[in-house]
Amino acid sequence: MALHVSSAACFFRDFSHRNRRVHTTTVRRGVASEDLAALKSSEEEKLKLGASELKVTRLGIGAWSWGDTSYWNNFEWDDRKLKAAKAAFDASVDCDITFFDTAEVYGSRLSLGAINSETLLGRFIKERKEKDPKVEVAVATKFAALPWRLGRQSVLNALKDSLCRLGVSSVELYQLHWPGVWGNEGYIDGLGDAVEQGLVKAVGVSNYNERRLRDAYEKLKKRGIPLASNQVNYSLIYRAPEENGVKAACDELGISLIAYSPIAQGVLTGKYLPENPPTGPRSRIYTPEFLTRLQPLLNRIREIGEGYSKTPTQVALNWLIAQENVVPIPGAKTAEQAEEFAGALGWRLADEEIYELRSLASEIRPVTGFPVENL
Repeated sequence: MALHVSSAACFFRDFSHRNRRVHTTTVRRGVASEDLAALKSSEEEKLKLGASELKVTRLGIGAWSWGDTSYWNNFEWDDRKLKAAKAAFDASVDCDITFFDTAEVYGSRLSLGAINSETLLGRFIKERKEKDPKVEVAVATKFAALPWRLGRQSVLNALKDSLCRLGVSSVELYQLHWPGVWGNEGYIDGLGDAVEQGLVKAVGVSNYNERRLRDAYEKLKKRGIPLASNQVNYSLIYRAPEENGVKAACDELGISLIAYSPIAQGVLTGKYLPENPPTGPRSRIYTPEFLTRLQPLLNRIREIGEGYSKTPTQVALNWLIAQENVVPIPGAKTAEQAEEFAGALGWRLADEEIYELRSLASEIRPVTGFPVENL
């Protein structure tokens, strides 16, 4: 199958991109043979989301930045950025990463965006299928719990609008983007209706705390529908899901945890320094003071990565995957980023390194999360 060959090619591209010194005499416990891993069946590399029948790749791609001009892209969108996003999509599929997460508000007029992320993703999928009809892509999108949306029908109406923008008759995963100020019972009913009407294969929530997560799980369970996932902010330097009971509840109930901002919006890549902080809204979160405190952790991530011939980005993503029942969805703006993300798969950090990185990260005061997490 063509995708398997391209997966191997992606491995070699990833290897050639790195010029770091490799400790060839170091033997790491738990390291898989990457060339063999790259040639594994893509089906073997997938996992079921929760108790649903939906299988997705162990790492997905977030499409938050595609078409967005309010948080990403320095408040501009042009043809160059569009081509880069398309290249990121194609590179992801070439590397056997076929799980893509978007939302109706990404790039929308409501968020002052240039073009809806769903529209772009749908266009990319259509163009790819014209070249390779056999390619299969799993699409996840989200319902915006806006205050004026009431009742279960509002979920179905929004979903049908999303399907129209995506150019598909159904999606693999439909999620509630955040808890509503009110109307949450109706929203959960709407998710169940979407499953029963064949508009989605699985349903999930996002930014749900433990109590709301358990309530949603029980309400859907009464209809015989599993709650597949809870998508939350989770990274090495933002471990609130471990501390507030969300991760434990997901593990207990058999709900997959989808981790957004898994590389802390680029900060864990090592790209940003105190003298070179992120631009735009991120600069208010990842300040020079915070980046200064972060350097010891970044240095250790880099050192560990050198022992595996891996980048800091790949180490940070692998740390999340090693937590089990976690699917990271880093955002890819370029083909190079997508290829680098693929290098987080097919190997595993040693247990002592996982514990060491958590210990180092715990010494850093966590950044502020998104307000919707507190609803």
